[in-house]
Amino acid sequence: MKKTLQTLSVLALSASVLAGCGGGGSNSSASEDYKLENVTLPLKEKVSLHFMSQSSALAPADPNEKLIYKRLEEKSGVHIDFTNYTNDAFIEKRNLAVASGDLPDAIIDAAYSDYDLLTLGKDGTIVPLEELIEKYMPNLQKVLAAAPEYKSMMTAQDGHIYAFPWIEELGSGKESIHSVNGMPWINVEWLKKLGLAMPTTTEELKKVLVAFKNDDPNGNGQKDEIPLSFVLNNGNEDMNFLFGSFGLGDNGDHTVVTNDGKVVFTAGQDGYKEGIKYLNELYQLDLIDEEAFEQDYNTYLAKGQSGRYGLYFQWDKANITGFNDKYDLMQPLAGPDGEVNVARTNNFGFDRGRMVITGSNKNLELTAKWIDQLYEPQQSVEDNWGTYGDETQQNIFEYDESAKMLKHLPLEGAAPVELRQKTSIGGPLAILDEYYGKVTTKPDDAAWRLDLMKEKLVPYMKADNNFPRVFYSLEDQKELTAIETDLFAYVNRKRAEWTKTGKVEEEWKDYQAELSRLGLDKWLEIKQRGYDSYLKNKG
Repeated sequence: MKKTLQTLSVLALSASVLAGCGGGGSNSSASEDYKLENVTLPLKEKVSLHFMSQSSALAPADPNEKLIYKRLEEKSGVHIDFTNYTNDAFIEKRNLAVASGDLPDAIIDAAYSDYDLLTLGKDGTIVPLEELIEKYMPNLQKVLAAAPEYKSMMTAQDGHIYAFPWIEELGSGKESIHSVNGMPWINVEWLKKLGLAMPTTTEELKKVLVAFKNDDPNGNGQKDEIPLSFVLNNGNEDMNFLFGSFGLGDNGDHTVVTNDGKVVFTAGQDGYKEGIKYLNELYQLDLIDEEAFEQDYNTYLAKGQSGRYGLYFQWDKANITGFNDKYDLMQPLAGPDGEVNVARTNNFGFDRGRMVITGSNKNLELTAKWIDQLYEPQQSVEDNWGTYGDETQQNIFEYDESAKMLKHLPLEGAAPVELRQKTSIGGPLAILDEYYGKVTTKPDDAAWRLDLMKEKLVPYMKADNNFPRVFYSLEDQKELTAIETDLFAYVNRKRAEWTKTGKVEEEWKDYQAELSRLGLDKWLEIKQRGYDSYLKNKG
């Protein structure tokens, strides 16, 4: 719908009639006919911008019903005219709008990949942002001054910034909450009942799993226990953790950085081969859940909730078996040669493509200043988790007036993910470690996990660095994608196959030859060049 704006002292009528968004209709930009200059928020009279967005099906269909957006409108004098889609439909609708040229002023929670950003930036569908940041966005500038590594990760190799990021720090370096995803949770009630100690080596774990299988730890007289379960090649539910007992270990993208700065493909290392051999030993003893190779998450969850697992993998045990004392974090295991290592993931609390401004937007200054509000520290905290003082539903926070900070409230049985989906806006934001204790408290579940990691896992992380979020050139991005499509599928297929057949040793040379044929050498070359470039740009 085309907005007719009231004449404002800060409005300057365009010298010519500005082009529409391609299709007119409901997606016409509110900034088609008027351009705001020398903008100061809040505006004296309300003006509209048009955003495309996505949200959970649990959230209001109109994002303006969320208290956070209501407060932002009151604070800024800017009304956001949303075209909003549920998460499952968003990508298709977003792509159709872009293909038709029927563009909003901006897309929030855009979910754009690096490839998307580079191609859309190249053809002018989205605009470069670095000058807008420099001129109009002091809150974001403060974030980048405090944590300059993010500017390096935001900037493409052509020197442009094409999207506003989402940044969430919870710990840093090895102590980042993202350093480990699939953690091993072992049934300590069963250990206690069978008189077994917490395993400390791979051999001890094997003996424990055998006891779980044969000695009826649940006491029902049936062999219905599942000693070990996981969801193969599935992030938080994968059993990558076990490979740390055999050298460099493994993670979701099979990539680690050695302490001398070399990028290594884990699934081609001899230690990885030894890890596969160990998994095959467990499989031959019937200790691994047969469904682990193909089961979906709901199946995995149902068996875990019924208390059948001796050992399983998840981000947080509360997600599977509940936050209770029945399961505890298993410590890293020493392998046959005494090796103990926790391989770090390459995950970051960073999303490069969270929000873009389109080439149809004529009010870049206003849009940039509106977005900059989202990077104000307290506003970022609310954007990310939810807000306070909502009289219509449960709140994530209470606001402590004396301390001038947001404090997480007890969840009282509510699912944190669902509450977050209902109330937060999830757009571009930045939460730095320095905000905790000053701007907000840490979520209880995150604080608990961080303490557990620091006590039991961080001391065994040998790698000083992980692989950063390199922003490759379009050419390199295309080549990596092409290689990874076949390379990763092959690696994942062979891991499942070898765990069952035990033929990893006899097929290892052919496997390595196939990795080379699929482009591993070129993949490593691009990855190493990207890593070196990142370090140089980071300064």
